[in-house]
Amino acid sequence: TLAAAVDRIAIRLAGEFGHRQVVVVRATIKSVFRGILGTCAVQAILALIGFLIAGVPNAVLLGMGTFFLSVVPGGPTLLWLPAAIWLGVTGHTGWAIFMGVWGLLIIGGSDNIVRPLLIGKGVDAPLSLVFLGVVGGIVAFGFLGLFIGPTLLVVAYNLFEEWMESEQPAAAPPIVVQVAP
Repeated sequence: TLAAAVDRIAIRLAGEFGHRQVVVVRATIKSVFRGILGTCAVQAILALIGFLIAGVPNAVLLGMGTFFLSVVPGGPTLLWLPAAIWLGVTGHTGWAIFMGVWGLLIIGGSDNIVRPLLIGKGVDAPLSLVFLGVVGGIVAFGFLGLFIGPTLLVVAYNLFEEWMESEQPAAAPPIVVQVAP
């Protein structure tokens, strides 16, 4: 009901152009949501693999925890870093180094690659713009910036594209000024 009301309001305010912008916003928010869930799943699987390889106890539980902490950028660090420290304290220095490198490069790095790729799949905008929207949104607005940043940039991009493709108004006839003698 709310979606239908928003569609009707957009059509009343700006016609088909307004409706297209509502569709863009809706698609962007859905893509961001899918991107967040997909990133959570990828990071959880990668963390689980790292925990299993390093021999960290309760690896499955830590992997599930990684899924929930992955909503926040840098959240999985709260699990893999203590695991790496624990490995080092218990005398498994090699595995501690492995866990630290795995966590930093593989788990942490996947966030910067997977999230923009998944978000960009459902949005008609350049991937670099989506990436800037995600990063800038997080910096400016925190967690809500994951949704606000890409949405604002994609809508602005869409508006600019439509403006550039719109027909140019016909040139007005030149104004002739006659000066009286």
